[in-house]
Amino acid sequence: MTLSELLQCVRETPQNMQVPASWGQGRAGFGGLAAALVYEAMLAKVPQGRPVRSLAITFVGPLQVDTPVSFEAEVLREGKAVSQMLGRAVQNGQVVTLVQGSFGASRDSVVEVAAEPAPAIPPLEQCQSLPYLPGVTPEFTRHLEMRWGIGGLPFSGNTSREMGGWVRQRGEVERETLTVSHLLALVDAWPPAVLPHLKSFAPASSLTWTIEFVQPLPRLDTHDWCQYRAVIEHAREGYGHCAAALWNAEGELIALSRQTVTVFG
Repeated sequence: MTLSELLQCVRETPQNMQVPASWGQGRAGFGGLAAALVYEAMLAKVPQGRPVRSLAITFVGPLQVDTPVSFEAEVLREGKAVSQMLGRAVQNGQVVTLVQGSFGASRDSVVEVAAEPAPAIPPLEQCQSLPYLPGVTPEFTRHLEMRWGIGGLPFSGNTSREMGGWVRQRGEVERETLTVSHLLALVDAWPPAVLPHLKSFAPASSLTWTIEFVQPLPRLDTHDWCQYRAVIEHAREGYGHCAAALWNAEGELIALSRQTVTVFG
């Protein structure tokens, strides 16, 4: 199933759906997809005109593929302009993904500060692609395409503090509007920025993830490439702290992201 098909499934039947194995990542389902599906359940309970401003995501446990999972959402508080939401993915009676979200209508303000410029990433055609290799790369990479322009590939021994390049959906997907749910998958498609420091395989995963969206979002569709860069701010004792951002091809800021990651190597 494509990403758009899974998003439609959770909109129609959020209870007892299954994430197919093609969206796997090691022993679990792809975290970016889990966050996107919980977000869709939350969005269904948010009033019109309140776009998402920030999400705080905790990966409590692995989301099992090909196993029933339910996506739930509740309103914590609804003010004049802001809705505070809580969403969760529940599997086998346990919460596996927890998302707290803030959705807010725009306000009149005299404060306006432009984003810093996007980094200088080499042109798309000069960047190295990460191919989908069954049994080698994570299963979900059959759906998402990344091209490295900054730093090194995972387990390459490259000790740069930065990693990034270009990302979009892979394959012959239908051209449609790129939503926040799609963007969650694109941002989380990238491996933890600490993995290039390793010279051999070691498992790693996201522990917590916060992401903030710049509203209104630029108009993009599912064929468009986006630029991504992550910066390692600190790493020690098996935990890394990374800041990242996503821009469109023209360098317009889309989202700001932070992750705490665990690495067993």
